[in-house]
Amino acid sequence: MTVVTDTSTDGHRVPPEPDLTEQEIVARAARIAATLVDRQQETEQRGYYGLDTHKELLAGGFYRILVPRRYGGYEFGIDTHMRVVSALARGCPSTAWMYTFGASHAHLAASLFGEKAQNELFAAGDFICPGVIAPAGLAEQAEGGWLVDGVFRYSSGSPYATHFIGQTFLAGAEGEPPTQMMFVVPRDQWRRLDDWGAQLGLKGSGSHSIKIEKAYIPDHYALVGTHMGLTSVTNGTPGLALHGNRLYGGSVLAVLNFQVGALAVGMATGALDAYSELMRERMTTYPPIVARAENPDYQLYYGEADGRIAAARAAMSDVLRQWGETAENGSITRDVELRMSLISREVVRLCWSAVSDILFPTAGSSAVRAGERLERIWRDMSTLHTHAGVSIYLSTVATRELANLLFDVHADPGAVD
Repeated sequence: MTVVTDTSTDGHRVPPEPDLTEQEIVARAARIAATLVDRQQETEQRGYYGLDTHKELLAGGFYRILVPRRYGGYEFGIDTHMRVVSALARGCPSTAWMYTFGASHAHLAASLFGEKAQNELFAAGDFICPGVIAPAGLAEQAEGGWLVDGVFRYSSGSPYATHFIGQTFLAGAEGEPPTQMMFVVPRDQWRRLDDWGAQLGLKGSGSHSIKIEKAYIPDHYALVGTHMGLTSVTNGTPGLALHGNRLYGGSVLAVLNFQVGALAVGMATGALDAYSELMRERMTTYPPIVARAENPDYQLYYGEADGRIAAARAAMSDVLRQWGETAENGSITRDVELRMSLISREVVRLCWSAVSDILFPTAGSSAVRAGERLERIWRDMSTLHTHAGVSIYLSTVATRELANLLFDVHADPGAVD
């Protein structure tokens, strides 16, 4: 990948399209999404989106949305990234999943790592970095850094990645439990395993495992005691000091969780698109035989589903507004981070109920055969619920922590009733 060298008058690198707007990149995502609908089968069979799609995303600036401007990125807002994710998911959930969990960690890296690391990580401008929350392996201390071994599963975005962000364990003192360390490693120090595609859904999301063997991680690429999924930024961030933009001083935790809400909105909207076609093209089964669009029952089904998806979209839009406001005024606190994250969980629930309770069961058996658009979306949304962030963290850990904070209860966060 070519390193960005063009600079502006302030010494910072210039992105490929200096005048690109947030509105235009969202519109580009919608145009790309329209071409992905008919390619979902091949994406599933391959296990990840095609090289031509990758090149289109690359040329369109999508991997630079959250990269700081000083490195040739666009430094667009979190809301813009999430709108792009929803637009892509409307056309192909697998593509959107693979894209966001590769591109979004530019925000995490630009927020949490220091200047020396960022100068190196963002040297090429484009940044594609899958990340996993579950720790693996045990790091060994080495001169000026660490040696890391491990297999890291569900590394969504790995096929075209430039880096990887992971979690590993550090041995504790005698009698003490191990601590965790977050680290980043360049692409040439790990390999992708051929172990993705047998899942129920999201078969084309590029969520392969990656294997790291004795990779050397310099100290400035490692954050001891940091957990990606639980990290709070209430005391400030290196990225805010470096870039002077509150984008890199807002909640990292909430942004990680916003992705599942943005994906769900896009998937459910795609399901509604498919159902709309059935409304126009299919007739009712029982008399009076009319087009479904003319039948009061199908009108009710459609309207109810549309309303739930619209409510989810509105909630997603508002929580992104909340994130922007708290980042801008520096009012982020742990309870605010958690509550915003839980709104994303409710977005997922609304979208899932629209698809699983209304659209899928009333579409008709021929519309949910293997390979049909609605069938694929149902599988993809079912698989979304197996993500640990959705099924475990947001459903249990985050909700309890929020209550503990509000009631000043110092309970063991790992306790289960």
